[in-house]
Amino acid sequence: MKVAIIGLGFRLGYLGRIFRDIDPSFEIVGYVDPAPAGLPSLTEAGISPGKAYETPEALIAGESFDLLMIGSPNHLHLDHIRIGLEAGLTVFTEKPIVISIAESLELARLLNRYGHDRLLVGLVLRYSPLYRDLRKAQAEGRLGEVVSIEASEHIEPYHGAFFMRDWRRYGRYAGGFMLEKCCHDLDLYNGVVGARPRFVASFGGRKSFVPANAPESQGVNDLELYHRKPSGWMGADKVFDSDGDIIDFQTAIVEYENGASMTFHTNLNVPDQFRRFCVIGSKGMAEGDFVRGFLDVHTARDNEKVIANTYAAPSATSHHYGADEQMAEDVIAFIQTGAKQPVSALDAIEAGILALAMDEARIGRKVVDLAPVWAQYDACLNGEEEPARAKSA
Repeated sequence: MKVAIIGLGFRLGYLGRIFRDIDPSFEIVGYVDPAPAGLPSLTEAGISPGKAYETPEALIAGESFDLLMIGSPNHLHLDHIRIGLEAGLTVFTEKPIVISIAESLELARLLNRYGHDRLLVGLVLRYSPLYRDLRKAQAEGRLGEVVSIEASEHIEPYHGAFFMRDWRRYGRYAGGFMLEKCCHDLDLYNGVVGARPRFVASFGGRKSFVPANAPESQGVNDLELYHRKPSGWMGADKVFDSDGDIIDFQTAIVEYENGASMTFHTNLNVPDQFRRFCVIGSKGMAEGDFVRGFLDVHTARDNEKVIANTYAAPSATSHHYGADEQMAEDVIAFIQTGAKQPVSALDAIEAGILALAMDEARIGRKVVDLAPVWAQYDACLNGEEEPARAKSA
């Protein structure tokens, strides 16, 4: 399989290695990136990045390939997706797919024009063994109707410090932490509920990564922990006095269109990190943790534990609990045979809209009703905008 890359950052540098492990014929024919942070990872694995190009247009004109992979900063995704779709290419983009409601609507228009099946998205947790087992248990009727969900994504201080130092610290580039990091999780639980979110409330801010908590202010000079994870484009050294507008904790409450509800909590300074969920249904309960590697399912009528699974990553260097390896297999299968994927561009847009609504609610201290957004989104997706406007006029 031949691919071209726009945005050869750490993530696609890593994925290049995973794809090569799965498919020995995997080849990168060229890339566009003025400062390719992922290049050393490929070089170390003996993978050529192909020819460097100045622009996406030059790359597309200069090479033949099966898949265009986009790993550029989030605010550039929409333009790079558009360039790929307009060129008739199959496109894989890293999450989040876009960074605003306006961009979500514009992407819906593009998908109406060019179709949904040519745009793949790296919401990698949908490919994880744990999530697949959760959905299998749900399909078997072990949970019944989903009533409520408690979920969280908590990351260790070294990783939180990365967000304070990286370009992701700026909302104008990343779209906010809830979108950049937690869109994975929101997508998972949207899928479990099987309905769109309707009402959203949220609270949060920054209380850990502030000057008063800096190690040096407490007589400690060891900052190695907070610089352990390298940053790329627009990287900085400041952690506790970051100039970004990113939060370091947030809690949200969601009510879905079918009446189910969810609480979601994220925190960037959790020493013993976890990424857990508890899905409670009318017939049973599923509790799991991606970091700690377990899934337990109990039945409601007798409290019996009917599933007790444990999980381990394929190797010590594997990211995302083994999901990257499965995603690579599935994407390769899609290119070769058109095999169905477990997540779609529409799923990604809808998870992103929920994340953006959480920030709108947090900033405005209000409950956001997403009904008008979904109406406009569906109109864009179905090519019905102009008739609707004409009718209202």
